[in-house]
Amino acid sequence: MGGLQQERLGNLLRVTLDEPPVNALSRALIEALGQVAETVAADPSISVLHLRSTGRAFCAGANLDEMRVGFSGPQGLEQQLVFVRRLQQVFERIERLDAVSVAEVGGHALGGGLELALACDLRIGAAEARIGLPEVELGLVPGAGGTQRLTRLCGPALARRLILGAETLDGRTAEQLGLLHWAVPKAELAARAQALVDRLAQLPRAALAEAKACIDCATRPGTEGFEHELVSTRRLMTDAETQRRVAAFLAR
Repeated sequence: MGGLQQERLGNLLRVTLDEPPVNALSRALIEALGQVAETVAADPSISVLHLRSTGRAFCAGANLDEMRVGFSGPQGLEQQLVFVRRLQQVFERIERLDAVSVAEVGGHALGGGLELALACDLRIGAAEARIGLPEVELGLVPGAGGTQRLTRLCGPALARRLILGAETLDGRTAEQLGLLHWAVPKAELAARAQALVDRLAQLPRAALAEAKACIDCATRPGTEGFEHELVSTRRLMTDAETQRRVAAFLAR
């Protein structure tokens, strides 16, 4: 499917970007990612989406060949705007999944590649990876959600440093600044990422979804996070899996 490999492992869906040489975001790849997001959204048995890549890059951003065609054509501007809007839509769909999404950043994540990773709930990456939003060097902005998610994640001061300065970080620095949750040597990354997604796959999807929604409330102005916690608790207390786990815990 459009530069993707998919593997279903119990509650886990593993998706591997496989678009040599650098897993650039072509229109076909974006549509394939959109289909993956719809599949996960429609299947309540999938609780974890594990996104990783082949090759030296996790995702190096937009497909340059398609950009050249777009910028040189008579409808270039409109085509690029349609493409960026589609990026926004697909990344937002991934972000809003009930399932937990994990980005395994095994290589460079630049521009749209980092924006894809930022749309995931958790990010574990190689210490050697290069990570950044260099769009202003081209006279552009990180328009696929990068300005919004990075600012929410790290605050406006750090967002200004990284976006306005077009700064590229190594994985270890990205972890220290909060862009990655974990940075490990590349040789250890696959095993560490697999252990993480295996642990997450053992957790009930309903609880993960409600926890995600409560956390999101804390970052949205005008929402009442405490009330959402009560609503989520009420829903989960009537969930069969929650009842089973609580009963097992109380029976110890």
